Amino acid sequence: MPELPEVEALREFLDEHLVGREIARVVPVAVSVLKTYDPPPSALEGAAVTSVGRHGKFLDIGAGGVHLVTHLARAGWLRWKDELPAEPPRPGKGPLALRVALADGAGFDLTEAGTKKSLAVYVVRDPADVPGVARLGPDPLADGFGRDRFAELLRGERRQLKGALRDQSLIAGIGNAYSDEILHAARMSPFKPVAHLTDDEITALYEATRATLAEAVARSRGVAAGRLKAEKKSGLRVHGRAGEACPVCGDTIREVSFSDSSLQYCPTCQTGGKPLADRRLSRLLK
Repeated sequence: MPELPEVEALREFLDEHLVGREIARVVPVAVSVLKTYDPPPSALEGAAVTSVGRHGKFLDIGAGGVHLVTHLARAGWLRWKDELPAEPPRPGKGPLALRVALADGAGFDLTEAGTKKSLAVYVVRDPADVPGVARLGPDPLADGFGRDRFAELLRGERRQLKGALRDQSLIAGIGNAYSDEILHAARMSPFKPVAHLTDDEITALYEATRATLAEAVARSRGVAAGRLKAEKKSGLRVHGRAGEACPVCGDTIREVSFSDSSLQYCPTCQTGGKPLADRRLSRLLK
């Protein structure tokens, strides 16, 4: 799933390639992709792109006073083309979900792999009209997001760290992969209760959050849209690397699997050398 660093890199790419160019057509291809109907996608046609923004994991393209907002979900992606095919796209069983064609012949496709279709596109007058955007917590890379604000958000939390970091209404933009990376950098168990954090641990978690995301954004900056997925994978230290050696201590990276996802961690760095039981409400094995 694209998370804050990849979506920010896509935002920068689109800001460079879209702003000032005229939208000729917006063509929904998959039946399920468009989540709003007023204004219609045609409201964007003939307008020049004036802005490209990001709200957590949402991309926001502004043109003619209207916004095309998209969430790529787990298996969605944006594919830029300097020259789109001349023939219009046809609905079918392929990955193409929506096409945005520019007046000069360039444009991009939104695609989604797999059978579970969750990619979402909204055409709205205000990004806050998108429910997922309206409920977002603060952006962890925002200039005003300091350690005290972070501590305030965690106050009263009863969840475990992994779940809290992934809650978009608490902090925007962190998903499964970067929550693993942040917790590894902070040397904390994914199942540690937030309520048990000391002041020093809150500071360490805050610093790990900012540094991990900032480094990932820096690695992705300037990378072409088609190579961002590979760049993300190459920069991950523990996520998706079960069975490999931890780059910090050399211990074997372990995994906990759930019904629809998994997490990875280093026992030596994060859990005092003890493996976690592979079940949803895991505790350290005695």
